[in-house]
Amino acid sequence: METSPLRVYGGVAGGDRQAERRAQFVAAGFDLLGTEGTLTVRGACKAAGLAARYFYESFADRDALAAAVFDHVVGEIAETTLAAVQGAPADAHAKVRAGLANIVRLVAEDPRRGRLLFSPKLNLAVLAERRAASARMFAGLLGTQAREFYGAVKDATLELDTEFLVGGLSQTLTAWLDGDLDFTEEQVVARCTAIFLLVSG
Repeated sequence: METSPLRVYGGVAGGDRQAERRAQFVAAGFDLLGTEGTLTVRGACKAAGLAARYFYESFADRDALAAAVFDHVVGEIAETTLAAVQGAPADAHAKVRAGLANIVRLVAEDPRRGRLLFSPKLNLAVLAERRAASARMFAGLLGTQAREFYGAVKDATLELDTEFLVGGLSQTLTAWLDGDLDFTEEQVVARCTAIFLLVSG
């Protein structure tokens, strides 16, 4: 007879409990990286209120947790931004503005997101790799949306444009969040929308 390696306690399956603990570690890691800028296994365990043995049931080491935190935040931004674009009216300005407004709002309303995504002080190698991968992912999403809306053909020009726009937006938000650009959130969205439309037009 086959038995599950993860038993049930208090009506909660072992797999569910492990998922809950993993989520606690991700939340703790997000707070540590976004506020203190540092992350250790001991610190994550203390912040999550869980023993080290529970850390290692989900993560191999500190870098694995940092990667999970980054992926969680980027996934949230990508999912909600895509939903915002798809829910906007069938108009280029409306769709571009909806997507950019969602991104800017998310990084502005919680400074931890901005620090995780853009701060050079968070210089873990795994985060640098994740930032590069997420930039390519967002460029790919932008290219897909452009092809669906404009009927554009996937070619080198489109790829250059999307890389330029995503990289430019990243640098703009970095400078804005650091206080180097004296613009309101609404002004950032409006200006970036105009630039996106100018390049894609």
